[in-house]
Amino acid sequence: MHENEFHDLSDDADYEASIQHGSASMVRTSSSKQSTSSEPEGSEIVYWKDNVAIHPTQYASERISGRLKLIKQGASLFMTWIPYKGHNSNARLSEKDKNLYTIRAVSFSEIRSIRRHSPALGWQYIIVVLSSGLAFAPLYFYNGGVREFVATIKQHVNLIRSAEDANVFLVNDFQDPLQRTLTSLDLPRAVSISKGTSPSVLAGESPSSTDQDGLAVASLDNSSTNQHKGKQKQKHNDPAHDISIQVLEKFSLVTRFARETTSQLFREHGSGFVSNEREKLVHNSNDPHKVVMTEITKEDPHEVPVASDPLASELEKLSMVWGKPRQGPLGFEEWASFLDSEGRVLDSGALKKRIFYGGVEDGVRKEIWPFLLEYHAYDSTYAEREYLVATKKVEYETIKNQWKSIKPEQARKFTKFRERKSLIEKDVVRTDRSISFYDGDDNPNVTILRDILLTYSFYNFDLGYCQGMSDLLSPILFVIRDESEAFWCFASLMERLGPNFNRDQNGNHAQLFALSKLVEILDSPLHNYFAQNDCLNYFFCFRWILIQFKREFEYDMVLLLWEVLWTHHLSEHLHLYVCVAVLKRHRTKIMGEQMDFDTLLKFINELSGHIDLDATLRDAEALCICAGENGAACIPPGTPPSLPIQDASVYPQLEDEVL
Repeated sequence: MHENEFHDLSDDADYEASIQHGSASMVRTSSSKQSTSSEPEGSEIVYWKDNVAIHPTQYASERISGRLKLIKQGASLFMTWIPYKGHNSNARLSEKDKNLYTIRAVSFSEIRSIRRHSPALGWQYIIVVLSSGLAFAPLYFYNGGVREFVATIKQHVNLIRSAEDANVFLVNDFQDPLQRTLTSLDLPRAVSISKGTSPSVLAGESPSSTDQDGLAVASLDNSSTNQHKGKQKQKHNDPAHDISIQVLEKFSLVTRFARETTSQLFREHGSGFVSNEREKLVHNSNDPHKVVMTEITKEDPHEVPVASDPLASELEKLSMVWGKPRQGPLGFEEWASFLDSEGRVLDSGALKKRIFYGGVEDGVRKEIWPFLLEYHAYDSTYAEREYLVATKKVEYETIKNQWKSIKPEQARKFTKFRERKSLIEKDVVRTDRSISFYDGDDNPNVTILRDILLTYSFYNFDLGYCQGMSDLLSPILFVIRDESEAFWCFASLMERLGPNFNRDQNGNHAQLFALSKLVEILDSPLHNYFAQNDCLNYFFCFRWILIQFKREFEYDMVLLLWEVLWTHHLSEHLHLYVCVAVLKRHRTKIMGEQMDFDTLLKFINELSGHIDLDATLRDAEALCICAGENGAACIPPGTPPSLPIQDASVYPQLEDEVL
C-alpha cells in the first residue's frame, strides 16, 4: 500500500514536530537506551503519554488517570495503559478498582480497530476494539496526543481509515469486504465473522465451531432457546445459527490478552453475607410469611468438594430473609381492583409489588406494560390515556415519514441511513422467527418490527440502531400489538437501556464493574476464585446484561422476567442480583471443577434454557435484601437501567473535568 494512502490518518508534520521539539509527553527511544524493569529486554518505547484517563462512572471526579505506551518488540507492537497509584481523589475507587481497567501488553495483532471521537465539547478519546469484539474502556486524552498516537501506530502496523466511517482506523485490514464493513460500524457490531478460523483464536484456546457457510460461531448450545414451551415447530433455518445471532453472541468472547488486563485484580479477601452450606429453610417464628435461608446454592453429590473458606464460620452465622413466596400471575379482575372509577391506579407501589411476586397474565400485559415502561402515568385516567395514544400516534407517523419520504437518489447520498436500513432489514428477518407471531414469509409483524426500528433510528439519531435492539423490541411488539404504542414503549425502555448500546460501552462496563463488587460482598469465596483465575472482568455475563437475559429463557419466561425487573421493586438493578444468583447457584460446580475462563464461558453459555426462573428470582430477592445499603453503594449512580444523570452538578464545569 502506497504511503500517500495514509496521509489522512493524522498530521505527520505535527508528529515530526513533536519529536524534533522533544515533546514531554511523547518519547521515542532506541532499544539500546531502553533498559527499565517494567519493559521486556530488547523492547523499545515508541510512544508514551501521561494523563490519559478512563471514566468508570458518570462522575467526572472519579476518572482514573494513567500512562499510555506503545512498545515495539521485534516485529510486534504492543499497547499498555497503567493507572497511576494514589492519584485518584475519590475515596470510592480503591487501587484494586483502578487495576480493573489496566491494559497490559496487548499485541496489535489482537486489535481490530481504533475509533477516534472528537466531541464538540470535551476531550478527544479513543476506543480500542479487539478482534473478538471486546472493547476496552474509552481512553480520554486530557493533554492531547491522539494524532501522535495514531501516527506512531501507522509507522509500525498496517493502518488505514475505514471507508464507511472516517473516525475508524482499521488495523491489519481484512480483505473480506463483509468483515471490513461490519468492523467499521458501531461498536456493538464490531466483531469478527470472517470465513475460516478467527484470527482472535490464540494458541491454547478452543476454536469456534463453524456453520455450513464457514462463518465463525460462538460455541454454545442454542437448541433450548429456539422453542416456546416445546410447542414451536423447528424451522429448517435455525435463527440461532444465523449471522445476526453470531454477531451478538460473540460479545461474550474474550481473548487471553483481554483477560490479562485483570490479572492483578482484587487479591484481598472481601467480606461476605451468605453462608456456604447446603440450602436449609426454616420458618421465621415472628412472621409466617417470611423464610430464613442459610444458603442458595444447592449441593450436588457428584461434584468435587470445594475447600471451606476461612470466613465460613462467620458466614454461617448470617442468614437471608425471603419475602412472600412467588404467586400466580395478576389477572383481569385483580387488575381492575387496582383502578378507581376513572382509571387511575390507586396504589402503584402495591401494584408493582404484586407484579414482582407473580407477573401478569398474557391477556392483561397489553394494558399493564405501558405503565411499567413509563409510557402511561399511574395517575392518568382512561380519557387521558386515550388522548395520549391519539397524539402520540400522530407524532409517530410524523417521525416515520422522515425516512419513508427519502427517495432513492437522496438515499444514495445518505450513507448512515443506508447502513442502518440494511442492518435492520437483515436483523428483523432473524429475530424470534421460531415464535408464531413472527413466523413465515412476508409476515406483516416482521415489517412492523423493521418500521419501528427504522423510525427509532430517526427519533434517536445519535444512538441509531445497534444489533440487539431488535431483541428488546420483539417482545414489546408481541405484547402490545400496536405499532405506535409499541414504538413509544420501546423508546421509553431505551431511555434506560440505551447506554448498553453506546459506542464507548460505558453502560456495560459500569454494570459489569458493579456486578464484580456485588459478588465480592455476597460471595467472597467465588469472588476470590474468579480473582485467582483471571475472571474478574465478568465478560462471561456480557450477554445477560446487554439484552436482559433474552437468550437465557424461553419466550414466555422472558416476558415474566422483564415485567418483574421493570417494577423496580427492591432495586432498579435487580438484574445484577439475578446474575449473582445464577453464579451462586452454580458456584460449587464452577469451583469444584476448577473452571478457567474458557471453560466458564462455555458453561455459562450452555446454561441457556436451563435456568429455573422462579428459583432464581427468589434467590435474587434474598441477595438484594441481604446486601442492603452495601449492595446499593456498589452500583454507581446512573448505571443502567437507572435513568441517565441529568443534574449538571454531577459534571462540574471546570476545565479539567469536562468529559
